[in-house]
Amino acid sequence: MVATPSPDQNRLGRLARFLGVGDTAFAIEFGTGIDPVLNARVHRAAALIREATFPGVVETVPSFRSLLVHYDPLATGAAALQEAMAGLDLGEAVVSAPERVWVIPTLYGGEAGPDLDEVARATGLSPAEVVARHADTLFRVYVQGFLPGFAYLGVLPPELELPRLTTPRVRVPAGSVAIAQRMSGVYPVESPGGWRLIGNTPLRFFDHAMTPPTLFAPGDGVRFRPVEAGEHAAIRAAVARGDYAPEQEAGR
Repeated sequence: MVATPSPDQNRLGRLARFLGVGDTAFAIEFGTGIDPVLNARVHRAAALIREATFPGVVETVPSFRSLLVHYDPLATGAAALQEAMAGLDLGEAVVSAPERVWVIPTLYGGEAGPDLDEVARATGLSPAEVVARHADTLFRVYVQGFLPGFAYLGVLPPELELPRLTTPRVRVPAGSVAIAQRMSGVYPVESPGGWRLIGNTPLRFFDHAMTPPTLFAPGDGVRFRPVEAGEHAAIRAAVARGDYAPEQEAGR
């Protein structure tokens, strides 16, 4: 028989620890590593804090395993906020399906994905098998960072887990679909980068004129859809004209 946990066991103060981050913020840390249960607690805590409307809270920023809380020190203090937040009941950690799932058209291999063949050799799979495993995975947006619009997507199938490149590239083209360790991601702009490039998408992931300026949001689902060169070019042209709406699957 499994014992029914007491309500106190689901209190934020028992499931996390508070860490100071300067004089206007603190972090609520739920554990270590990339874990969907920890991430579910992060987003549940963020939702409860929004609903509670604690005086002085400016913004919350979720990450893999922690939640950063920004506050106005002229309106409140860290100790008072932490004491109040520690009593929040997170309930059971439920890893629910994403409310929305973005479908990302991707041209794999060749010039679009120059590391695909090497990934295949390193994993013992064929290039087609690498593409199939990547495209069959429903990824979750854990956190955004590194570049505006760059989303860390997890988690990769274990057979695709590889380290970053020993020597990063000086230039990675915008739209490059990449993998590293347990994560996948898309470079939103041309930049240096050390992830392994397996494909390219013509979509835009950051535009300061958009509201919000990033396509993805933490907690979203992401699925990659293989396309041929002709469709990739047609979508790129439509995106440039401003008349392409990114695809979505029905969420939960």
